[in-house]
Amino acid sequence: MEKQLRFIGEWEKQSYVLLAMPHIDSDWSEYLQEAQSKMIEFANHISRFQKVIMLYKYKEDIKPLQTNKQIILVNIATNDTWCRDFGPISCIKNNKIVMLDFIFNAWGMKFSANLDNQISKQLLAKNIFKKTKLKSKNFILEGGSIDSNGNGVILTTSNCLLEKNRNQLSKNKISKKLKKYFNLKEVLWLDYGYLSGDDTDSHIDNLARFIDKDTIVYLKCYDKNDEHYNALNKMESQLKTFTNTNNKPFNLIPIPMPKAIYHNDRRLPASYINFLFINNALILPVFGDENDDIAIKVFKNICKDREIIPIDSKIFLRQGGSLHCLSMNIAAI
Repeated sequence: MEKQLRFIGEWEKQSYVLLAMPHIDSDWSEYLQEAQSKMIEFANHISRFQKVIMLYKYKEDIKPLQTNKQIILVNIATNDTWCRDFGPISCIKNNKIVMLDFIFNAWGMKFSANLDNQISKQLLAKNIFKKTKLKSKNFILEGGSIDSNGNGVILTTSNCLLEKNRNQLSKNKISKKLKKYFNLKEVLWLDYGYLSGDDTDSHIDNLARFIDKDTIVYLKCYDKNDEHYNALNKMESQLKTFTNTNNKPFNLIPIPMPKAIYHNDRRLPASYINFLFINNALILPVFGDENDDIAIKVFKNICKDREIIPIDSKIFLRQGGSLHCLSMNIAAI
């Protein structure tokens, strides 16, 4: 039994994945049917392995899911669909799940967040999560901005956590708060790396992620003519300087960057790092790119005990995110 709070790794056992259906009153309205169809595909894939909690505003949007007994349909209105950033963050203490609920201000007040910021409390009020504590923190933090190795270390980025419309605190003060909230030994700050078209100010979940306590997969740009080449190579160099709590360097696995994807002349933030761990599987965003097969092969090699499920995620990129951004894993005991 773990007496101390522990921020779990996402590859650990899960009870649910939280999703939210795009609706007509959101920025998805221009291509709503396409986005909803892809979200339904995503939910059905997850439901083969574990339960899904699907938030929805309008009942007609979730009709195709009503016969799937693995999917729990919950009528809670949302501003948008980015559950990773407004959903509760799972930890474990004394063999119980403890969820941390941070303030969500839509990535530095870029969009409306009045509904999304209340989701965790509403789910608890509806008794969706049994025998679970929810602890609210007076601190602005999105789930996609941090990544845990399940062993007292998190990765994050300076661009996001030090952004002026978040907390207006120094790196040192933020590190101290994160260590306290999550019972951490180390906060590793990446000072380089970004994706064009990303509204989040460089969330870590598009750049570098733990796949076990000692291994990090990261986005690698091989094209010297790509605008990301220098920044991502500096990120790679910094990753090589990071060490685990035993002072050993992490195992680093590069994943090639997809070629540029555009919509309405805007480059979209495509990244294979935005994958989702679920029980016994890994769902991988793909983009109709020649590097799709390379990414699938890499993940099959490093996650031999999991089914690798590719999902074309170009439609999701139009709103600036992908599979990991859209989902929040809920721990299981």
